[in-house]
Amino acid sequence: MNSKVGNILKYGVSIALAAALLYFSFRGVSWGDFLEGLKACRWEFVILSMLFGLLAFWLRALRWRELLLPIDRTTSHLTCFNAINISYLVNLALPRVGEFVRCGYITAHSHKDKEDRRLASYDKVLGTAALERSVDMLAMVAVLAVFLLFTWKRFGGFFSEKIFGAASGSVSAGKVITLIAAVLAVIVAISCAILFADKWKPLAKVRDFCKGIWAGFLSCLKMKGTWKFLLLTLGIWGCYWMMSATILWSLQGISPDSVSPELASAVGTLRTLNMTDAMFLMIAGSLSSIVPVPGGFGAFHFIVSSAISYVYGIPMQFGMIFATLSHESQAVNQILWGGISLASESLRTTNN
Repeated sequence: MNSKVGNILKYGVSIALAAALLYFSFRGVSWGDFLEGLKACRWEFVILSMLFGLLAFWLRALRWRELLLPIDRTTSHLTCFNAINISYLVNLALPRVGEFVRCGYITAHSHKDKEDRRLASYDKVLGTAALERSVDMLAMVAVLAVFLLFTWKRFGGFFSEKIFGAASGSVSAGKVITLIAAVLAVIVAISCAILFADKWKPLAKVRDFCKGIWAGFLSCLKMKGTWKFLLLTLGIWGCYWMMSATILWSLQGISPDSVSPELASAVGTLRTLNMTDAMFLMIAGSLSSIVPVPGGFGAFHFIVSSAISYVYGIPMQFGMIFATLSHESQAVNQILWGGISLASESLRTTNN
């Protein structure tokens, strides 16, 4: 019962945070200019951005399969693709829960061994998902570091003041101590599970589950396509870059004569931006994934519109047009392909 109440409170706070961020992002927006901008943009580029998003899903499924193959050689690309799509759909409502759902999907579709056990057990698959997300985090840090190395003079102020400064300002000694205590508690719990597992059956289950996660995490050591894995990671981030660039092109294509003078002025500034700026906006948007809100709602809009306002001097209400097109086009993508994957799974189950 307490666990259910805790989950309800956790997701309630998450949704409230998303709602608050959306409110602060949209509170100064002139809805006439906002809708005018959406109507006047080049929608063919928005559709192209969605296609790059779909390609990113496909490449991510290919990459995850490389980690799963050492565990179960029968894992198909389509199964991974459906699992990824469904996880994105679930994450739109329940942040992070989709990661557990996709692991369960892979396990349910895994072949069984002679002892009727799934080859891709849930704990091992969870380990591969944890490894994949760790790679994503490292890739984001690497992209940010390389980007700032060459563009610090132009973009460093935003990251140092709005991102790193805000993050450091929110860190207190109490929070650091709490984090250290939590890490130590986890280490102690795992150590107890290993040392006393033979004396208490529940601890043995915890130990075996942790071993399974660790085995999945170490699947990279048995992976044959290391270079393929790295190239797929580059391909995924290349798609993210193009998703940002195509939305920028859609706004650069707005005819100044068809919109208000204020929006025309913002469009004029946007037309001076290039692929470097598209990468900056991609990185700014990717940082929103750190905020625990459903589907990045609110966090993405606030960070990206703030970035556009800070760096280019464009009012946040016009930056919200870019943020909304970027986020909602991919949200539609996730709902569409997540729904298709769920429907195909339902048909498969019915036919069986």
